[in-house]
Amino acid sequence: MYKPYSAEWHRHRYLKEAIDKYLDDGIDPSYIVDDILDILHVRSEAAYLEFTRINQLEHYLSDVGTCSQPNIDSD
Repeated sequence: MYKPYSAEWHRHRYLKEAIDKYLDDGIDPSYIVDDILDILHVRSEAAYLEFTRINQLEHYLSDVGTCSQPNIDSD
């Protein structure tokens, strides 16, 4: 399947262990889906906040860059 101890192998192992724990504990599948969706939502929100901060910084830098350009046409 995956080369032992590779990054893929570890990811597969961790996912299998998590799923096995849910199943061993008799958790209803709808709760498993809810947990997965919640994790994805939290990750998505964090990524969006980071994007927003970076986007604001880019706009600020482009505004500052255009304002600080020397006027070479003046005599």
